[in-house]
Amino acid sequence: MTGARIQPGDILVVDRALTARHGHIVVAVVDGEMTVKTLRLTDALPGLYSENRDYAPIPLINRDIQIWGVVTFVIHEAA
Repeated sequence: MTGARIQPGDILVVDRALTARHGHIVVAVVDGEMTVKTLRLTDALPGLYSENRDYAPIPLINRDIQIWGVVTFVIHEAA
């Protein structure tokens, strides 16, 4: 998620009480594994999108996906 300014070693603050909406960065469980992606709810292909174009979107249909929470803050590791 470096395109969203989330670097390895950063700490994410996640609010599980928020309802995930289009454009939110979310923590999701996809086929039993956790991932951090941007939620895009478009007519063409609603899904979880990486901010790295090398990774394909994960469609929301026909998958076991649970939105675990919405990222509200990113704490960067000190350099």
